[in-house]
Amino acid sequence: MFFRKLPGVSASGMGLRLSQKFIFLLFLSGLVTLCFGALFFLPDSARIKRIFLPRAESQTPAVEPDTTAKQHSKKSDKSHDHFKEITPAKAVTSAKIKAISQKSSPTSEKKDAEKVTVKKQEDQNESKPRFAVSKPVEQEMERRTVSSKKGKHGSPFDYEKFRQCLQKPILGVENGQPSDPQTRERREKVKEMMKFSWDNYKTYAWGKNELQPLTRNGHVGNMFGGLRGASIVDSLDTLYIMGMLEEFEEAKSWVEKELDMNSNGEASLFEVNIRYVGGLLSAYYLTGEEVFKKKAIELGEKLLPVFNTPTGIPRGVINLGSGTSWSWGWASAGSSILAEFGTLHLEFVHLTEVTGNPTYSEKVMNIRNVLNKIEKPHGLYPNFLSPVTGNWVQHHVSIGGLGDSFYEYLIKSYLMSDKRDKQAKKMYYDALEAIETNLVQKSPGGLTYIAEWRGGVLDHKMGHLACFSGGMIGIGADDGEPEQRKHHMDLAAEITHTCHESYARTATKLGPEAFRFDSGVEATATRMSDRYYILRPEVVESYMYMWRLTHDPKYREWGWEAIQALEKYCRVDKGFTGIRDVYTTSPSPDNMQQSFFLAETLKYLYLLFSDDDLLPLDDWVFNTEAHPLPVIRTECMQWGEAGKIQQQQ
Repeated sequence: MFFRKLPGVSASGMGLRLSQKFIFLLFLSGLVTLCFGALFFLPDSARIKRIFLPRAESQTPAVEPDTTAKQHSKKSDKSHDHFKEITPAKAVTSAKIKAISQKSSPTSEKKDAEKVTVKKQEDQNESKPRFAVSKPVEQEMERRTVSSKKGKHGSPFDYEKFRQCLQKPILGVENGQPSDPQTRERREKVKEMMKFSWDNYKTYAWGKNELQPLTRNGHVGNMFGGLRGASIVDSLDTLYIMGMLEEFEEAKSWVEKELDMNSNGEASLFEVNIRYVGGLLSAYYLTGEEVFKKKAIELGEKLLPVFNTPTGIPRGVINLGSGTSWSWGWASAGSSILAEFGTLHLEFVHLTEVTGNPTYSEKVMNIRNVLNKIEKPHGLYPNFLSPVTGNWVQHHVSIGGLGDSFYEYLIKSYLMSDKRDKQAKKMYYDALEAIETNLVQKSPGGLTYIAEWRGGVLDHKMGHLACFSGGMIGIGADDGEPEQRKHHMDLAAEITHTCHESYARTATKLGPEAFRFDSGVEATATRMSDRYYILRPEVVESYMYMWRLTHDPKYREWGWEAIQALEKYCRVDKGFTGIRDVYTTSPSPDNMQQSFFLAETLKYLYLLFSDDDLLPLDDWVFNTEAHPLPVIRTECMQWGEAGKIQQQQ
């Protein structure tokens, strides 16, 4: 109908003379030019562009160049098959290439900069308040704006404000120095053991992962994907809280100059996270030294591709160079392990805290949501889960190896959130109820233990690794149902007593890797393969927690027994070593000073003989490698002293 209004057009709308066609085309081109000119040059054209142009072209990310890759890495391709996956690491690489390819000539860059300046001025004009702002409010807004820009890697984290939000000094009034002379002497003994271990590591294995004290050399292994210095990173916080500041500075210097994240090896996600990421984050929170935060973030970014599975449940092994991941060869049907993918929450939430990047916490919250929704046999969490289907692979349940720290991280996530993570709280207490109903047993001799569950059949075995559970149940007792609190504390004490019995019933007074309650024996290893001790911390860990919760002197006495046994059977000329048989007074050593001996065993013993204000439990939770991470007080971090006062009320 439009053509009928033009002169020279026939009634039928057909047949234009040549000159009329030219005039018509000229008219159309002018109209198009006018429309598009208005689209791109009218003052508020940005809003029009959002309608007509693709979203990616109409929005300019308000992030610094070094965080652009992080934004792209949040987008994971969910259309995987069983054999090939597009990892976030590749997405990061492609994002960087794209950024390089978009660079223009210096002239065009200058023009772009001028446009950005004009745009900023327009935005500032639009954002001016239309009402008067009082001076104090304006100053607070300015302070918070400046504070939010602090830190590298796009991090909004304000370390000074964090220190103000702690309820007590990190190292206590006098570094946790006990007033009792005997306790003080025993604490000094633990410090001497740490110095002896550290000095020999420094002399014979510096920069390697662990010391082999008999052969006087370093051990690297293949667990950390080419990363080095596991004993250094694991020891940072122990050195600091013990006041070994010269040694701490040596360790810090090595981390700054020698800790190379550009490895291309196969790493255990679990071990790298709890030892390296946890150790670096802890050192940062204790000292405020930026190098530790920087290294933790760098390593955290390298771990992100492991979540790129159909369910978001990570596999157990990752190549830190390529970002590809796979399951352990021994894991049933390519499954992921509960204690591995369930032991990321504390560290990844804190990576979000120090970077301002929500990707880390989103990844671990997805794991939590998957586990919360899936059906659980009798309320129990089996140890093997398919990262492809999200279904359980085997119905083997253990509070020891393969399952242990998943439960630990539920209650500690709740405590670390300043008791705001209600999902973690519910999942923990539901799991604890299922454990009590199905796994907790009482031996004929009156010992309480936690058996393992294999498809509905109980295996009356308890591992050394499960002995952390006394402390775990203890720290969670106060926040359960009021009528259950005393019961939970009693249960914690009974399990800790059983684990002490596993030590007391050996010739060395050190506990076996696993002990059984069948065939007429109780709290005793019946298999040769279970008789070894590798400097594990779980029993003294529970002693430390139970001491702080009850101040029953027996826990310190039990800790001193363990120190004497370590000195007698595990100390050699150039360090400490595990032993192969705890039931003989002449055990053969295994020639390995584990990094967790410095990170956990000696730290827990030192805290056991310190006053409670050294790393107070009101302010700190310990990851499963005993690296202290602070309680996150969101209101205080946002509002400073006002938020702190409100929280205390």
